[in-house]
Amino acid sequence: MGALTGLSALVTGAGGGLGGAAATWLVRDGASVVLMGRTIETLETARTAVTREAEAGAVVKCVAGDATVAADVRRAVAEAAQLGRYAICVSVVGGATNIAPLLAYDDDRFLDDTQRQIVPAFLAIKYSVPAMAAGGGSIVCISSDAGTMTWPYMAGYCAGKAGLEALVRVAADELGHLQIRVNAVRPGLVKTDSVNSKRIHANEPLMERFRVEKPLGRTGTPADVAPAVRYLAGPESSWVTGQSFAVEGGNELRKAPDLSDIARERVGPDVFDAAMNGQIL
Repeated sequence: MGALTGLSALVTGAGGGLGGAAATWLVRDGASVVLMGRTIETLETARTAVTREAEAGAVVKCVAGDATVAADVRRAVAEAAQLGRYAICVSVVGGATNIAPLLAYDDDRFLDDTQRQIVPAFLAIKYSVPAMAAGGGSIVCISSDAGTMTWPYMAGYCAGKAGLEALVRVAADELGHLQIRVNAVRPGLVKTDSVNSKRIHANEPLMERFRVEKPLGRTGTPADVAPAVRYLAGPESSWVTGQSFAVEGGNELRKAPDLSDIARERVGPDVFDAAMNGQIL
């Protein structure tokens, strides 16, 4: 039997590349998994791919819902708890939506960017704990190297991921006595099907700026990140909690690529120049 046989898991954001890859690594070792995402069509496509990799007996179900809505998260946890001993939650939802100078950020957009990184993880932790409390478990959140590095023009995203990692540490400290571990994986730029990822990867000069800041010389794929999620989810990491593991090609050894041209294009040259001169238009 696989190391996760008899256990059940919830993966939020499972319709995307990272979530689908994480779910695949869980079912290969026998876990039954609930895939949660916004649209059932995307989830069913992911379910087909994940099921092909599943160990015999592992069940894969889909629950359409919003990871920022408490009722949806509770429903997904309840579905997962029916598939086995609920012991694993992987919170993937997040993502950058804005690249702009700090003074050019729309106030509401800044709040949206920060909350997008923190709220799904908070809800996943809060509503997973009662279902895990009797037997312990592992909660894994997807952070970013932006949680520790300075990425100019991405203030909302950086603030949100730093807040997520603080949440992970506090939750790990509070929940340790229940044998519930809380950790994070910190990817760098990963190629997925998201609009923002496609836009970045289509810009070859920008991609070269990313690659030169990575000692390993390339950006990532979901397959690079999923094994780290699997390690933190399973019994091999039973003495690990409150940690955030960088899986990003070594970018944190250097610096963020220059995104000034992207920010200038998105907000317009006049707004960009004004912001960089301490003015708000």
